[in-house]
Parts: sequence; structure tokens; C-alpha cells
Amino acid sequence: MELPTQIEIKGARVHNLRNIDVNIPLHKFVAISGLSGSGKSSLAMGILYEEGSRRYLDALSTYMRRRIKQGAQADVTSVKHIPSALALRQRPSIPNERATVGTTTETFNVLRLIFSRLGSPICPNCHRVAPSLDIAEAMSKSGEEMGQITCPTCGVKFYVPSAEDFAFNSDGACQECGGTGKVRQLDDSKLIADPNLSIEDGAVASWSLPGRNFMPSVAQHAGVRIDIPYKDLTDKEKDFVLNGPEKKYKMDFLSGTGRVFHDFNALYENAHQAVLRSAKSSKSERAQKRIAEFFTYSTCPVCHGTRLRPELLKQLVNGKNIYQVQQMQLGDLPAWSKEVLAKLPEDMHKMASSLINEFLNNLQPLLDLGLDYLTMERAGNTLSTGELRRIQLARTLRTETTGVLYVLDEPSIGLHPANVDGLIKVLRKLVDQGNSLVVVDHNVDIIKAADEIIEIGPGSGEQGGQILDQGSPGEIKKDKQSLIAPHLNGEAHLMARKVNDRINSKQINFEVEDYFNLKDVQAGIPLNQLTSVTGFSGAGKTSLILDSLVPAIKAQDKKEALPKQIKSFDCPINNVVSVDASPIGKSTRSTVATYTSIMNNLRKLFARQDLAKEKHYTPSYFSYNNKEGACPTCGGTGIVTLDIQFLPDMQQTCPTCHGDRYNPGIQKIKWHDMSIVDVLNLDVNEAIPVFKRVPKIERDLQLLKEVGLDYLHLGESTPTLSGGEAQRLKLVTHLSHKQDDTLFVFDEPTIGLHPLDVKVLVEVMQKLLDQGATIITITHDLNLVVNADYMLDLGPPRGGENGGRIVAQGRPLELIKDPQRLTVEYLANYLKQFNLD
Repeated sequence: MELPTQIEIKGARVHNLRNIDVNIPLHKFVAISGLSGSGKSSLAMGILYEEGSRRYLDALSTYMRRRIKQGAQADVTSVKHIPSALALRQRPSIPNERATVGTTTETFNVLRLIFSRLGSPICPNCHRVAPSLDIAEAMSKSGEEMGQITCPTCGVKFYVPSAEDFAFNSDGACQECGGTGKVRQLDDSKLIADPNLSIEDGAVASWSLPGRNFMPSVAQHAGVRIDIPYKDLTDKEKDFVLNGPEKKYKMDFLSGTGRVFHDFNALYENAHQAVLRSAKSSKSERAQKRIAEFFTYSTCPVCHGTRLRPELLKQLVNGKNIYQVQQMQLGDLPAWSKEVLAKLPEDMHKMASSLINEFLNNLQPLLDLGLDYLTMERAGNTLSTGELRRIQLARTLRTETTGVLYVLDEPSIGLHPANVDGLIKVLRKLVDQGNSLVVVDHNVDIIKAADEIIEIGPGSGEQGGQILDQGSPGEIKKDKQSLIAPHLNGEAHLMARKVNDRINSKQINFEVEDYFNLKDVQAGIPLNQLTSVTGFSGAGKTSLILDSLVPAIKAQDKKEALPKQIKSFDCPINNVVSVDASPIGKSTRSTVATYTSIMNNLRKLFARQDLAKEKHYTPSYFSYNNKEGACPTCGGTGIVTLDIQFLPDMQQTCPTCHGDRYNPGIQKIKWHDMSIVDVLNLDVNEAIPVFKRVPKIERDLQLLKEVGLDYLHLGESTPTLSGGEAQRLKLVTHLSHKQDDTLFVFDEPTIGLHPLDVKVLVEVMQKLLDQGATIITITHDLNLVVNADYMLDLGPPRGGENGGRIVAQGRPLELIKDPQRLTVEYLANYLKQFNLD
């Protein structure tokens, strides 16, 4: 029997895919290219991954399937010869505060075994016991004898720590901090938002937490004046606000909706209690994030940041305790491992070799991907996107599977051009192991390295969803209709704006003294120009801009203390806007119309119609989020979800409103012979002439067109937008007014963007610059860097302790004339391909 050589897809209709047929080669490296929103991820993630993983799960028992979250069946006629699929999604989730590099990569799990089996413990009488097989054998016993050994010096019997004892997320956690390494204390200075405000105007910040909005009324009932500035209150009044006793007061209370509650038993919570109780009762991540702002965090005084019970640090391996080993850079651990083996007794070598080989096998993919500068104790939530992606890849590579379909969505995110070379080697290794690989990416080097390219387009949204080209990179290069071909053959025009000939002398100047790997870094950002901050993943870009500059500007605006790491700060700007490509909203209720002001204006417009007035329909009736306007069956979502027990939940169009969201009565109200449903079904291009005499709506429509989103429907769900579409939509509200006092910070803004989309983004940035804005982009995308007025490159060319300095700064097109630094060297070589050197 001849084995299949390709995955055969017939009639793919997921999202905007237009009933396409396509064959995906098996055991090859396939790259999918296309504009943002063209349908690349619909094919890769929506069909290949969903079908590959779903069919694998179908082979499991009903009992198992009921306990595993399953994806919905893809809207496709047939998919043949698809292997089991694994996916690496575009943005890895941010680890929680308990995660470290060691736990995330699972290297710490093996290190705990090494310390429990090969360690040198201390007996209760302070005699050090040399490593021996007796310890390892004691760990293999059960019951009370497990881990019990006898001290050869004093004869006392004692228990040595097990691998589980060394886990700071379990038995080994420091009792003071619970294994986080930090303790938190309520910061009294943050309880009062602004002493110049009165209590009724929001002076007490902690009373703005959910469920505490009536506290000012309770305080007033108790005799505190709430209509004068907080600073003018008596000491007695201030003490009651901050520390007053918990007590119930019977009072009349007027709610925010205008309803009066008579003889309301209100329990008073002072400013401290409001935070502490909210911290215990709040479940949502959003609420906890807000509550965290009232606390300060410091190193645990008991474990001193090691996260472990102090007695565990007495056990040594090759003269180091387990935390000292975690503090070593990953690149130094292979040499340490060899020293451990060399110093153990001969009869332990067989067992020790097994443990150390497992440890080194876990480490090697991380080293191959250039993460040798990280330490195991590094907190997972401080890692950059690029570092998290490489850790994901390392774990994938370590499994050494065969016959799996790997679907990777933008694996180059957060990677310096020099890291892309290593990534390509990893991708090739996955294929060489006997797997099939499909990669959605816009990095030209990755696309060039593929065995086959599938190009989807020609446009975005409804203008996309078709197969434009399919073939080898050499074949695609010659295709005159291909959108990616000019970037493969060097014929593309990279410049999307005219960069400034001179660097603006008016700048934001600041110095970061000591923060992670940044040591006395002085930086200047020219005003009203586009600056690109570049450098290796982990070089300090996020620490410099997102963790230092952005909080400093916000603190200056609020007249609060600057971040501790800011040594000097001279900034004429008081407003900062951070923009990324994360999805807009999580609910399908969020649409293009609701995200802009279009929906509010539409509701007012329809409420002014004669029939609406006759029926007393207010603007709220024209919202599908209110029961007055929503379809009674689906509640305004347009879909209903069916629970089918052990099968995946099934979603289908609402049988009552047929996906229109509104009840029939609302749809009878017409404006220019159109119901509100008809209007929401229009795309931006169709809507512009319709609303040419409604200035408030036409203005927003024109802005959507200016940012290249004219193909979106007004009722289109925002969570389904691609990263590039979401990013441009977020900018719409900022384009309508002056931005002289605003800094825009774009973190990896080209995620999910085709090189042609990057040009559109640069054009949008130019519109912001024309409004007086200052822009910073944290990026690795050379297409974006060449369009910048100024460049700050952090290095040297490694991350972690090896980074943290500004190694190059100036105008990109000037720097490439003498490329002394790695990023500039890559930029110069890239531009040579397009005759821009």
C-alpha cells in the first residue's frame, strides 16, 4: 500500500475561506503567507490544527473526552490523511508569579531529583553526610522508612529531603511567602488617590473598588464631611476614613441608578479593610490586578527570595545549594553537571549519569535556541514574548516525536534576526524527525526556507480567502501576481514614509539606574519622530520602555513618585498610550460599531425615527445588549450553544433572529428604508455614502477607511479580528485630534503583518506624527526599522546579563554605512537585497 503524501482539504469555509480546495504536503516544511485577515490562520489553526487534534481525541474513550476541552468541528467538506496535530499559538500565555524558567522548562524537576538523590545532607547534629547510594536507596523505600538514613558520624537517624521537598510550589515552599519569594504589604500612600479631592469626588481610592461605592455615604452618615478636600479634614475624620471600626449604620441610601433604599443596613469598611477584603473575595483576574496596585512587594525576609524553606539550602551538590544552581546561567550548567558526576563515588556513576543525561537533554534545546543567558530562578512573568516562544519550541523539540503535524502561528514573534537562523534550524529538525510542519509567518527568511509556500488572498476579510499561489520559493519568486514575491526577489519598495534628515533636538531624556540587566542606561527619545527600539530578546527593551519610561510618564502625569529605577527624568510629555496586537474584547458582543462611537450614534439616530417615538423606544432599545432590544432566544449574541455531553459544544445560528441579534419589533424601525440590522451588515465602504449627511458617523467611517479597515462590516465581531486589524482599530480614536502631548508605544506592532501590511501601519503612524505625536516601536522587524527616524539598539548581542546597554543609536540609514553592531549589520545586509544600502 502506498502511503499518502499530502493532506487533502475539500470545501474549506472557516471564517472567510471561500470554499477552497488545497493539498498540504506531508513531511515537508510548508509556509502560509498572505495579508493580515486574509485567512491564513483560518486554514492553519481553524482547519489543520482543529481537525488534527479533534480526530486524535475522537480515538480516546468517552470518559476521557468529557474531561478534555475539545474544539468544534471545522466547517469543511472533507479532510483526508491528516496526522495528529500540535499547535504553538501566536502569543504564549504569560506565566503566573509562581512560574520560573526552571518550572516552565521542567529543568527544575530534574534538578530536584539530582539534589534528592545525589546531594550531601546535614544531620540534626550538623554533620555533613557524603553522597552515597544509601541515600538514593532510602528514597526508593515506602512508608516511614522513605528517605530515612543514619548519620555515619553520630549515628542519629534522620530524613533527607525528597524531590517533592525541594518544590517551592509544594512541600518545600517557604512558610512566610508561600513559595513566591516575595511578601506584600498594603501601601498606605496609595489609599488616598488625591488629597485635593473631596471624598464624594473620589479622594479615597480603595472605595472605588467593586461593592464599595456607598462608603462615602456611610462615612457622611457617621459624621465625616465628604464635600471638602480630603486634606482639609480633621485628624479624627481622616482616622475614621483610614481606620474606623467596622459597624453597621441604618441609613437611607441613593443608588447610582436613582433608586432609594430606606433604612439600609450599611456595613462600614474603612479604606484599609476595603482593599484587604476585596483581595480575599475577588475572583476575577482583572479585579485582582486592580487590587494589586494598593500593595508594595518586597523580598521575603525569611527565605530571602529563594522561595524555599531555609533548611533545604543546607543540602549541597558539588558545593552548591539548589538555589545557587538555579542562579547559574543555563549555558554554565553542562560544565557544572560534568563536575558533579566526576566528584561522585564510582558506584553512583550509573544512576547519576541517568539523571544528569536527562538534565542535559532538557537543557540542550534551550541552548540551541540561544537561551543560554537565562537562569532557572528567573520569574516566568518577566520573560519577553520571544523568550516564551523559544521555551515553547524547546519543549516541542525535546519530545522528538515522529508522524505529528506541527502548526506554528508566527514562531518568529519576538526574535532578533540573528535568532531566526537558529529557529529555521529547529524547524528543519522537526521535519527531519519525520514530522509535517505548517508555519504561518511573514518573516521573509522563514518563508524562503520553506519547501513549499501557500499564498492566500488577494485581500483581507471578504476580499481574501482564496488560494493565490502554491509552489516552491523559487517558483513563487517568478509569479507576477504574488504579493510576497517582491519581498523574496528584492523588488519590493520598503520605504512607506519619508524619514527625517535630522534627529529632533527636543527629546525625552531619562536614565535607568539598576533594573534587571539595565545598569545606568541613559536614553533619549526625539519628540514628534518615530523611534525603533531594537536588540536581542532579553536585552532589556521591555525593561527600558514598558517597565521604566511608560510608568514614569504616568506617574509624572498623576504627580506621583517615579519608579525606583528612574535616576533622572526630563519629559515634556504627560500622556502615554500603549498599543499592541492583542484581541479587542473576549465577547462576540464587541463589534466594530460598538468599539467606535458608531453604535452610540446609530442608536440615537434610530431612536429619533417617528415610529420609534410612537412606540417610546429610547436609544437603549437599539442595543442588542439590553433585553428591550435583544432577541429573546439568544440574548443578543446571534448564536446558541448546544451542550452535547461528551462531544464538543456545538454553536449554531440563532433560529429566531437568524444571527441578526435583535428582536422583530426593533427591526421594524427603519431609517432610509434600512433597519439597524441592515446597517450593521454594511461594510465601511458601503456605509460611507449612506451616512454622508450624518457627520458624527461619517467621521468614524472615514477614519476606518484611512487605517485600511474599509472592508470590515460594522457588526463584525472584534475578537475575531487579526492582530494587525485589532491594532489599527485601536488607533482610530486617536486620529481625530491633536496628539502633541502624547507618546505612543507599540510593542511588537508587526505581529501577524504581511510586509505590505507593515507599509499600511507605517502610513497610519505617519498620520499620528502629523497630529504631533511621538512614537516608539519595540520591534525586530527590519521593514519597520528602516522607516524609523531614530534607532536605539540594546545589547551586546546576547540577552540577560550580557545585554542591558545601548550599543548603537542614530538614524538607521546613517548607521548602516558603518555597521559595527549586530542589529545594524543585519539591517545593512537586508537592505542590500532591495538596493537600499
